[in-house]
Amino acid sequence: MITRRQFAASTPLLAASAWASSGCSSQPASDDYEAVAERTWQRGAVTDLSGAALGRELVRCATLAPSSHNTQCWKFALANDRTITVLPDLARRCPAVDPDDHHVFVSLGCATENLIQAALAHGLQGAAHFDAAGDAVRVVLEPTRAQATPLFNAIPLRQCTRGDYDGRPLTSEELALLQRAGSSDTVRLLLLTDRAAMEQTLEIVIQGNTAQLADAAFVKELKDWIRFNGADAVRKRDGLYSASSGNPNIPSWIGDVAFRWLLTAKGENDKYARQVRSSAGIAVFVGQAADKANWVDVGRCYQRFALQATALGIRNAFLNQPVEVAALRPPFAAALGLTGQRPDLVVRFGRGPVLPRSLRRPVEAVLV
Repeated sequence: MITRRQFAASTPLLAASAWASSGCSSQPASDDYEAVAERTWQRGAVTDLSGAALGRELVRCATLAPSSHNTQCWKFALANDRTITVLPDLARRCPAVDPDDHHVFVSLGCATENLIQAALAHGLQGAAHFDAAGDAVRVVLEPTRAQATPLFNAIPLRQCTRGDYDGRPLTSEELALLQRAGSSDTVRLLLLTDRAAMEQTLEIVIQGNTAQLADAAFVKELKDWIRFNGADAVRKRDGLYSASSGNPNIPSWIGDVAFRWLLTAKGENDKYARQVRSSAGIAVFVGQAADKANWVDVGRCYQRFALQATALGIRNAFLNQPVEVAALRPPFAAALGLTGQRPDLVVRFGRGPVLPRSLRRPVEAVLV
C-alpha cells in the first residue's frame, strides 16, 4: 500500500559490472518470474464456485491489493460460507516507516475492498465491520444479483506504477469519477491538479524523503524488503521487485553491498521531482479520525480510487513522505487547509506505461 521506494541504480559502472558478472540483462525478469507473475495476476472464474473454493478465490482477489513495501501484512479467516475476517499480520509490520501501524490497517482496508468487489461478481453483497476488540475487519456476505463491475475487472490489472507519466491532464469527467470512487462519508479526497499546489506538495515530499534517507533504521528496513532479481522475487513472493521500478536485475549480494551507496537523497529527490512533474495530479486522502477503523476506511476509499483509475487507463503511485514523517504532517495539513486533521495517504496519478508486477504469496500462506 501503501509506501513504495525505488532502488536507484544510477551508477552505470556498477550496473555494467552486475550484468557482466551475472549474465543478467535489463529485461524485467526471467521466464520463471514471468510465469509466476502471470499466474498471480490472472483473472479468476466467476461461475461454478461455492463453499471453500469460493472463499479461497475471494481471498486470492483480496491479496492482489497493495500493502506497504508489499509486505502483505494480512491474514484471512474463513469462518463459514458467509463470513470472512481480515486480520493484521503484525509479524510483517514495518516499524521504522510505520511505527503506529497506520499503513497496516490501510492495507487491510485495501484488501477488504478487493474482497467486496470480488464477492459482488460472485453474487454476494459484502458488508464490512471493524471489530475494535480484535483489530480485525469482518465481512458478512449475503446473496445478491451477481455484478462484475469495472472495479472488479480492474483488480488483476491494477498496480502501483512507480515510473514517469506522460504529463497530460485528465478530463473533468475522469476527475469526477476518481473523486466519487475515492470519497465516502468518513473519508475526504482532495485532488490537486494545480501546478502550484503540486509543487508545494513536492517540496514537502523532498523534505520527507531527505529525512527518511538519513535514518539508518528506515534504510535498512527498506533494503530488507527489496528483491533485486526475479529469482528472489519468486522465492519470497513479497517485497518490492526492483524491476517494477524500471531497474535491472542484479545478484542479491551486489544489491546488498551497493544499495546504501546508490540510494542517495539527491538521486531520489531528483526522481520524485521528475515524476511529480510528469503526473496529472496528486490525490490526498483524509480520514475523519486518526484511529484503526478510519484507517481501514481510508484504505477502502484508496482502493476504489485505484481500481477506478485502472479502469480508465490511469496509473498511480504513492508519495507518502508527508504523512510518514510525523514532523511534516502539521505543515502539510496546514498547506492543504486542514485544521486538526491528519492526512492519511498521498498519491500521484496520470497516464503511463505498465511495469513488471510485484508477486503475492499463495492463498495457503495467508489463511488461518
